[in-house]
Order: sequence, then C-alpha cells, then structure tokens
Amino acid sequence: MVAGDPKALITPDWPASGPIGAACSTRRGGVSEAPFDSLNLGGHTGDDPAAVAENRRLFQAAAGMPAQPRWLKQVHGRRVVRVTGDGNPVEADAAWTDRAGCVCAVLVADCLPVLLSAADGACVGVAHAGWRGLSSGVLEALVEAMPAAAGALCAWLGPAIGPDAFEVGDEVREAFLDADPDCGEAFRPSPAGRWLADLYRLARRRLRGAGVADVSGGGFCTYSDAERFYSYRRDGRTGRMAAAIWLKA
Repeated sequence: MVAGDPKALITPDWPASGPIGAACSTRRGGVSEAPFDSLNLGGHTGDDPAAVAENRRLFQAAAGMPAQPRWLKQVHGRRVVRVTGDGNPVEADAAWTDRAGCVCAVLVADCLPVLLSAADGACVGVAHAGWRGLSSGVLEALVEAMPAAAGALCAWLGPAIGPDAFEVGDEVREAFLDADPDCGEAFRPSPAGRWLADLYRLARRRLRGAGVADVSGGGFCTYSDAERFYSYRRDGRTGRMAAAIWLKA
C-alpha cells in the first residue's frame, strides 16, 4: 500500500508556505495489475474501475488530502477552472482554488504537471502541460486566473518525459518558436533527424515570461525510469500518475 512505500509519493521541495498540501504519485503502492501496475489513478485507461477507485482512495489517504481531488477531463488545451467543491469532471487542463478543503489535480504519464502556489498560501493551482497545452499557453492562463500577483507565485515542476527521450517533429518546435522565437535552446537535433525537446526548460521560459520567477523541481524522466513512473510514449497502454495540491483547513 502507498502508506508503506517510501517511494510511492513525491513531496514537492519548494519554498511555498502557509496551509498548503501537495503530492505527486508514482506508479508504486497500488492494487492494479499489469500493465497498469500498480497505483494507476486514470479511469480512462482500460484498467479495472474497482482497482482505480481503490488506488485513488490510497492516494488520498497517503497524501493526507481533506477530500478526493476534483478530477478534470483533460484535452491538452489551456482552459482553467476554479475548484470550489465536488462535482463531475469538467473539460479543462488546469485548476486553482482559494477554498480550504478543495483538492486540485491533474493526471499525467509523460506530460508535465506544474504546481503553483501564492507565497502566502492564499491560493494554489495545478496545470497539465503537455507540449500542446504548453505551447498554447496553459501556464500563462493559470497564472492569469489565480488571484495573486505573478511575482508572488512559486512553481514546482513534477515528473515528465526528459530532454533525452522526448523526440518531436518540426511542427512541435515551430509551435513553440511561433510564440517565443528565442526558445530554440530547448531543442537539439536527434540522431533520427528530428528534435529532442526539453519540456522543463520550455516550462521555465513560459513561467518566467508570465512573471513567475521562483521555479523549483524538474530533473525527472518518466520515460527512462520504468520502475517508478508510467510513460505513455514508452508503453502505450499504461496507467496515470497524479499531481495534487490543496489548502488545508
């Protein structure tokens, strides 16, 4: 079970303070069977719904969440929603709250989860930042939606596919260059004649451009660490991890 596995949860190491709770799951500590072994939190993967429900219960308990997360229907876009309580999944790729007891969360398996918090803990948020959402401005949209000055926010970058594994085509590089002509440093040629993209570097650039200077985390690679992380690009049929954040009562 999650509570007995010290590597099953990642706690962000960042300067956020105040009544904030945050955690990111790994693939470890759950009840799902292969290929979803074992802490699959994604209900859309083809896994046994009962196993997913138990995994979500385990995740909530191990992280000390005050409630189940408000799960989103993620579409690789830039829509942001405010979480004020329970409800059915809504179509969005980022969420924030300023209400104690409400949990914001995103599901990932190579895409980048980004947590945001006001320095004083007055509001928190999370974004699902794959290359489509990142290039279309999901981080900027979340920063703009949160009721805090951008300079008063800090960010943490969770587990995502690393810069040595994320091979993309010209269309991906061009999507970023169209919005940020100086972001070419985040791409290097791959042996296959394509590009290796650094999601972490791209996210830091977008956050800095939005006014968020305090950015922690990064340095993970979901693709290369099969023991700890799910990776859609590596495995195809696989589970999902979650990054969650909330305000304590």
